[in-house]
Amino acid sequence: MPEAGAGSVHEPVQVDTVLHYLRPAEGSIILDLTVGAGGHAEKILETTTSGRVLGLDLDPAILALAARRLERFGDRVTLRQGSFADLDKVSSELGIDAASGVLLDLGVSSLQLDDAQRGFSFDRDGPLDMRMDPGAARSAADLVNRGTRDELLFAIGTLGEEPQARRIVSAILAARSQAPLRRTCELVDLIEREVCRPRHHHPATRSFLGLRMAVNDELGALRRALPQVLTLLRPGGRAVVIAFHGGEDALVKRGFREAARQGAVRVLTRRPIAPDAAEVARNPRARSSRVRVAERVPSEDETT
Repeated sequence: MPEAGAGSVHEPVQVDTVLHYLRPAEGSIILDLTVGAGGHAEKILETTTSGRVLGLDLDPAILALAARRLERFGDRVTLRQGSFADLDKVSSELGIDAASGVLLDLGVSSLQLDDAQRGFSFDRDGPLDMRMDPGAARSAADLVNRGTRDELLFAIGTLGEEPQARRIVSAILAARSQAPLRRTCELVDLIEREVCRPRHHHPATRSFLGLRMAVNDELGALRRALPQVLTLLRPGGRAVVIAFHGGEDALVKRGFREAARQGAVRVLTRRPIAPDAAEVARNPRARSSRVRVAERVPSEDETT
């Protein structure tokens, strides 16, 4: 969910595409389940005078920024801290039984990456944390220093798609037997020593991505959330998902297709929608974003 780019402070990605498919209308209820700093929510709210947005996010610091940004919309906005994997519980607590649209902007916020104390970035020294919810039990330091070899290989090799994962994991195990790895710079130095061949990206990019996804159980949360999202949509309502990781995009693709085979949705994007060249030039962090959309189909009970 990158929200920062060249020339902007909090620029949400693929806004025109999101608005086109969500179709905010007067009186509609849109669920922004990864509200971040409120970039997409603000654009959605600006399109109507009575439409409402429920914004959900794991990160209380980011949620506070969204609250300030969206304050002018008053009671048309409801913000809650929590995981989209718990959508059924949150929507029930708020008395929402059907939504006109749902947005999932996956990944990490640029604001989180830019805060060294959060430990998400390999180019800023900070504690090895990476928790989107600071109250969560397990940090990246816990995984790196106490995780099994298989857990680390899954995080770095499978989630991070790092081809030299075995080499890196072996180095982590050897290093932690001497002293815990507590800082991002310590892990980056170790990876740079192990991954020495030239790369288009920094040698630690994939390892940090995989560790972050493992710490926050990002694929697991998405897998649990998708059925809840599709069930909560009213007939004709749409789910819009922005993915930045191949595993996430594949999971959404499979989830939508399975729901379509069951007759629950109609998939509106045969292929994922990429940002245009102008947006990538303006906001390079949008480059890897891919949008998929599904529309809820009325059941037999709803058509009679």
